[in-house]
Amino acid sequence: MRALIVHAHPEPASFNAAMTARAGETLRSLGHEVVVSDLYRMGFDPVSDRRNFLEMADPAYLKLQAEELHASAKAGFAPDVQAEIDRLLACDLLILQFPIWWLGMPAILKGWIDRVFACGMAYGGGRYFSKGALRGKRAMCALTVGGPRAVYSATGLYDEVEQILFPIHRGLFGFTGMTALEPFVVYGPNRMEQDARRAELDRFARHLEHLDTARILPMPA
Repeated sequence: MRALIVHAHPEPASFNAAMTARAGETLRSLGHEVVVSDLYRMGFDPVSDRRNFLEMADPAYLKLQAEELHASAKAGFAPDVQAEIDRLLACDLLILQFPIWWLGMPAILKGWIDRVFACGMAYGGGRYFSKGALRGKRAMCALTVGGPRAVYSATGLYDEVEQILFPIHRGLFGFTGMTALEPFVVYGPNRMEQDARRAELDRFARHLEHLDTARILPMPA
């Protein structure tokens, strides 16, 4: 299996970084190939505009989907976009590793999605959900939140994490045909002692070791 971990945290000593490192170690120990796109370290440009393309079909007026289709047909994506598209298309498992900020993902990760999940490559031509262009691949979110479990619940301030992640699970993974796996969430690692942090990393490793039994999120046909 080939796994792509898209890591989106600016601090190399963060708990998110520890999760990415542990995921890589665990998956490699199981014989899998692991590639990491560390977006902040790469200096990945999150802005989706004309710089996505080597040339444009219509330089006078930018229509992103039309230009993505043109670039898909003509191998016309900018090198940084094409490199990430190649990684995405080559993987069997996609892991998005990030902290929840303002009930959403970091802007750099949203920009990666905007630029890499291009029309003609990740979707288009009636290819969506059960007929999606990326069907056969699995995808999951691995993330941290700042607060304790109680505030991320049906009776808490912010609702369940799966509700917060609905745009990713349904609008990204499901829409492009990927099998969406249940997310792995660590609640308030900044509030934990070192022993508790290590226990959470061990729990993450066990989760990755048994992905074949992970809950699959239902999607429309």
